[in-house]
This record gives sequence, structure tokens and C-alpha cells, in this order.
Amino acid sequence: MRSIVDLRSDTVTRPTPEMRAAMAQAAVGDDVYGEDPTVTALEQEVAELLGFEAALFVPTGSLGNQLGIRLLTPPGYEIVCDSLAHIARAELGAAAVFSGITFRTWKADRGRLDVDAIAELVAPDAGPYQVSTAAIAVENTHNFGGGTVQPDDQLEAVKKLARTHRLGLHLDGARLWNAAVATGRPLRELAAGFDTVSVCLSKGLGAPVGSVLAASRERVAEARIWRKRYGGGMRQVGILAEAGRYAIAHHLARLADDHARARRLAEELGADPETVATNIVVLDVADAAAVALKAAEQDVLVSALGPRFLRLVTHLDVDDGGLDQAIEVLRPLVA
Repeated sequence: MRSIVDLRSDTVTRPTPEMRAAMAQAAVGDDVYGEDPTVTALEQEVAELLGFEAALFVPTGSLGNQLGIRLLTPPGYEIVCDSLAHIARAELGAAAVFSGITFRTWKADRGRLDVDAIAELVAPDAGPYQVSTAAIAVENTHNFGGGTVQPDDQLEAVKKLARTHRLGLHLDGARLWNAAVATGRPLRELAAGFDTVSVCLSKGLGAPVGSVLAASRERVAEARIWRKRYGGGMRQVGILAEAGRYAIAHHLARLADDHARARRLAEELGADPETVATNIVVLDVADAAAVALKAAEQDVLVSALGPRFLRLVTHLDVDDGGLDQAIEVLRPLVA
């Protein structure tokens, strides 16, 4: 019987034996009291990597994003992002439900930034009858855009636009690790100029759970209060934080393997490999749901995220043998 090859997401990875061993030996304390030494170490390490004063360990990437945009956007104001952004499409309206934040969006080609489109949307002082813009959100790499790495020129232009209008800047860097490996640039360079940055430990890095929000010391102190208020305060959670520390130390460089496998997947399945910058492959097929169903019957799992939108994500638990199996199954289905 063949093993199941799961390409639905890089969130499906399981801790390696070495990561489990590190978790079992982690020192723990009560993190709500600020007394978990392993959590503190993780927060300090990530803050240093991203070039910020402080950071906060949170259970999910969505919570990291929601805390980040709340710090920058008062209730009744709007945040501007692209129409495919995770915070607008995949966080279940949390910004409106919990923070009274609305969105305005622009249509982005493969999730790429477009400073001209953003400039047309922002309204920092819309007056007493319209919603004023408080912040801009950027996603790098871009999930639903197909793992897109944001271009440097557009990033710099958006930062300049935000400074000009005194707008906050949030970076959804769930897969910023992938962007760093793909570009060869340090994480702190990719995070520079943003006010809040969230990074995920449980995607390509392979930790079982957790994200980290980085910001100024003052903003992180405020985020810690909101984390507790949202029900995200955690107790002896150093066991999970140690998984994140292990992942950063041992699984960051190997993301290049995922990127290479994604490009090969694209080539073998008829997609343009030039559109594959990191570990996500997007395929345009006649019936995405039907392809996903038929592939699952042959032990290959993929995500149908729209009528024609098929997403395949390479990760720690897919080796070359698994990739061969996936190609064998999917090639006739997407032909």
C-alpha cells in the first residue's frame, strides 16, 4: 500500500523525532505570568532575527495577524490589503468581529503589490461621512497568490506611501522564512520598515503549532493584554515554544529543498516554473474539485480553493519519492 502524499498545505507537517526530543526536555513555566523561560527565549530570538525590540508567542498565525492589525487600526477605521490577502479571505471576518475594523482591497495579480492601486484606495482623513484608512497590510510570501515573493521596488514604494500618509504597516510574514531563503536576504531586511510583523512556525518550518508577532516593546506589551483578552493566553507552553526554536535552528535552510521540489512539480504538471518562487504551485484546471477527489482516491491530497484553482504545497514531509508519486497521479488528471 502506498503512503499518502499530502500537498494540501505545509501546515500538515509532523514533528520530527529530534524535534520531539527537544520538546520533551524543554524548561517550562507559566507564560501568562511571563515565567516560561523557553517562550521568553523564543520571543527574544525571533525579535532579534526580525530586527524588532520585542515579540510575542501566540498559538496561531491568524491570532498573530489579528493582534498586529488591531495595534495599528482603531475600531471604525479601515485597513487596506489585496483581495486575496489571508487577513481578508481566510480569517473569518475576525477583524470586524473582534476589532471593529473594515477592509478595502485591490485586485492583485498573483498577490503582487501594486503601489498605484494602493495609493488610489487610501484615505487617511476621509472626513465625518466615510471610513478613514489607518493601515496597509502586506503578505510576503503570498499564500493564495501562489507563494509570491513581493518585489523590492513595490515594497519600498508602499513603505514610502505609508510614511507619507502616516499609516501603519503590518506584514503578514507567515512564510517570510521562505522569502528569505528564496532571495538570500536576511529576515530583518525583509521586515524592515513595518510596524508589526507576524511569522508562522507551523508551516514550512515544521513546528506543530505557533506563530510570533514582532513589534516595538510598547506594542508587544499591549498585544500581550489583547492575547489574553482574546483567550490566547497560554500556561506551561515552553514545550511548544521549544519546537519553534528547534525549527528555526534546524529547518530554515532546508526550505530550499521545498522550493526546488515545487519547481519540479510545476514543470512536470505543465505549469510555468517561473511563477513558482517558493513552495506553492497553483494550477488552473477545468474542475478543481474533481481533480482533488480523483487524486485523493489515489492517495495524493491537494487543495481545491476555487472552481479552477488547485493549490499544491511542498514541505518537510514530502520527499523526492513522495513527489514522484504525486506527479504520477496528478499528471493525467491535470493534462
